[in-house]
Amino acid sequence: GGYPTFPDDTEGTIARHAISSDGFFELKSLPRKAVVVGAGYIAVELAGVLQALGTDTSLVVRKERALRNFDELLSETLDTEMTRHGIHIHRNTEGVNRIEEMGGHKKRVFLNNGEVIDNVDVVIMAAGRSPSVESLNLEGVGVEQKSTGGYVVVNEYSETSVDGIYAVGDVTGNVELTPMAIAAGRRLADRLFGPTSFQNAKVSYDNVPTVVFSHPPIGTIGLSEKEANEKYGSENVKVYRSKFSNLYYGPWEVESDEKPKTAMKLVCAGSNELVVGLHVIGMGADEMLQGFGIAIKMGATKADFDSCIAIHPTAAEEFVTMFPWGLGSEVSGAKVSPLNGAAASEPAAAIDN
Repeated sequence: GGYPTFPDDTEGTIARHAISSDGFFELKSLPRKAVVVGAGYIAVELAGVLQALGTDTSLVVRKERALRNFDELLSETLDTEMTRHGIHIHRNTEGVNRIEEMGGHKKRVFLNNGEVIDNVDVVIMAAGRSPSVESLNLEGVGVEQKSTGGYVVVNEYSETSVDGIYAVGDVTGNVELTPMAIAAGRRLADRLFGPTSFQNAKVSYDNVPTVVFSHPPIGTIGLSEKEANEKYGSENVKVYRSKFSNLYYGPWEVESDEKPKTAMKLVCAGSNELVVGLHVIGMGADEMLQGFGIAIKMGATKADFDSCIAIHPTAAEEFVTMFPWGLGSEVSGAKVSPLNGAAASEPAAAIDN
């Protein structure tokens, strides 16, 4: 596992006057004014929760916006929605310089770009985590660790540099998500204690679906548009986009521009338009991603998406009707093609009991 860390300042005021993301769950009352520091999953999730509950919330990010390593469609749309919800985003700050007490249990937060935030009830640091390895005496038994961060070095089979010692989860620094750690542990247990058919079992860190429970939620799997261009060349990448207001908000008597938006993107590569990235932000993004994640893991193409009949009225149908529809390469990524009215797959021979 891992634990939240605090950035250093010369007088130690950050650790003294701020709480971690763990401390958020120990709050006994709702703060009137809060500052959340960080640009990742935890920071945007906590900022969204506090703002939704009525707290005057500021989000402090080191660079231009939060989730900057995600696809631009996601980070830009989230930035717009957080601002629309009333979250004050302090940009290009390079982090917190120090925190001072103002009296009356209030705090003053000094940022490295010169900005100052006054009358703060609580400062939540969500700017980083470290692996929980200090108490394990790894050096004493010769387990190799990475020079930065102290993460345990493992191979594709979760084996460390010492025979008989294995590591999975956040301590390895590979896709730090709870379901990822569970999957890695299961594959390791299969290989170590299962039948010989599992002797080569290992987990895959490719195309891992993940959700950010921001407001609105985000679902993403695979490569961003930028990553796809870098890997395959922009001339071999085709991108499909859509942005709309969910039908849920149709009856709302507000201007169209004020209705919360859903944004989607398919990133395709190669002449077969293999879907190498799928990104969505908006109501229901968290639920719809699991199903689409299976399709991406199985090698779905844009034509496979187009071959699937839409479920109306849903937001998810936009992924299988995305313009231009049905005009791409008629190539399926499936073992049994679903294109052009093909018959459904049949199961293999019956299992002998």
